[in-house]
Amino acid sequence: MLASELFVGKWIWEDTEITDITIDSRTVKKGDLFICIDGENTDGHKFAQSAADNGAAAVVAEKEISCTAPVILCKNTKIETAKIASKFYGFPEEELKLVGITGTNGKTTVSYLVKKILEQAGKRVGIIGTNEILVGTDAVGIASSTPTTPNSLELRKIFAKMLKMGSEYAVMEVSSHALDLHRVYGLNYDVGVFTNLTRDHLDYHKTMENYFLAKAKLFDISKVGVINIDDGYGKRLADTVSCEKITVGTHGACITAENIEMDEKGVRFTVNYGDKSAKARLGISGMFSVYNALCAIGAAVGLGIDFETVIKGLAAASGVKGRLELVPTDTDYSVIIDYAHTPDGLENVINAINSFKKGRLITVFGCGGDRDASKRAIMGDIGTRLSDIAVITSDNPRTEDPQKIIDDIVSGIKEGNYEIIPDRREAIGYALSIAKKGDVVLLAGKGQETYQILGKEKIHFDEREIVRDFLEK
Repeated sequence: MLASELFVGKWIWEDTEITDITIDSRTVKKGDLFICIDGENTDGHKFAQSAADNGAAAVVAEKEISCTAPVILCKNTKIETAKIASKFYGFPEEELKLVGITGTNGKTTVSYLVKKILEQAGKRVGIIGTNEILVGTDAVGIASSTPTTPNSLELRKIFAKMLKMGSEYAVMEVSSHALDLHRVYGLNYDVGVFTNLTRDHLDYHKTMENYFLAKAKLFDISKVGVINIDDGYGKRLADTVSCEKITVGTHGACITAENIEMDEKGVRFTVNYGDKSAKARLGISGMFSVYNALCAIGAAVGLGIDFETVIKGLAAASGVKGRLELVPTDTDYSVIIDYAHTPDGLENVINAINSFKKGRLITVFGCGGDRDASKRAIMGDIGTRLSDIAVITSDNPRTEDPQKIIDDIVSGIKEGNYEIIPDRREAIGYALSIAKKGDVVLLAGKGQETYQILGKEKIHFDEREIVRDFLEK
């Protein structure tokens, strides 16, 4: 695209072709547009001249800078990135039906359930989230620089690729950071979903009120809001949003669940929607699975999918990697991996396992470094009090001292039987070595992750492989 077409009324230099857009000066090639982002860890304005030296055709900045390439100034480069990317990629977001899912827990599971229901209705669906970026079962091939919601430039690239791959829908997780940092600026969601809000990310948001207000922004840009009103923050949200809303819950909602039964095979319940009622089942146990299912049902209804197809799609859904994931073993005890890394998430998964376990629950867990430290003591209490045996270890310590993180966890323990083993591999081995017939070993915190972050280095660490290696030995 010509620079004059991309910057109508702003381009005053000799016209040139813009071959690509980047916010990383290290990837700049001749003809690229470099956008300076003042981020949490570094300020891209410092690298403008480096981008120019690498052949950047132009630089977009929100501060006065000295640079040999043409510089276009704007008020906010994060917002400008979204505008520029939309134009450069031909506004792909406008050709897709968008579903955005926010909340502390359940985003990944709900996104996969919505995808499965839409596919049951014969739709081609893309998914963007913590686990992967797919259309159908095919990888899109564009990596995200953030764990949950890609930045606005990456999103446009992904949307454009999804359209080429025949997708009609894009179902995506929307984090509070994404909403606060303009990653989803310029998007309009056909359906926005709120799962729940519990303690997390207070290292960034500082207060639960700020955290809630960040999540609530999704419903300013959604046509329909699907909201779990059994959650206190969800009830508040439902009372204040201006978009059309579909509430879900166990009572007093547009879509409700009753006659709930659960065991190790999953949950079964009756779904009521208007004058319609149906038996539903989901192969993931726990009360949180009922809420995840209701949110997915609400999203599909909001998209106009008929109720019968919705229920069939839900029944066809299998488990999600890293969410109550049963690891294949040849043992008389079970091993489950789950991403639970918040107090509420840990309590939910432990309660789910306690509802069907036949022996003891042995829980291996820790807390991440350089993240919200206020939740560590709370998780220490939950993990030890609700488990028969807890093994407290490291998660992703990052640049923090692992022992300091463990000390914070232990400070919250009031009761329970626990061991402290800082090395996570050793902690997993210990838990497996003491497991007996009928026991469940829960490996909590890392879920789908196949790495561990020590310092600033990301090392390979797949808990499925670790379990297999231990059992083979």
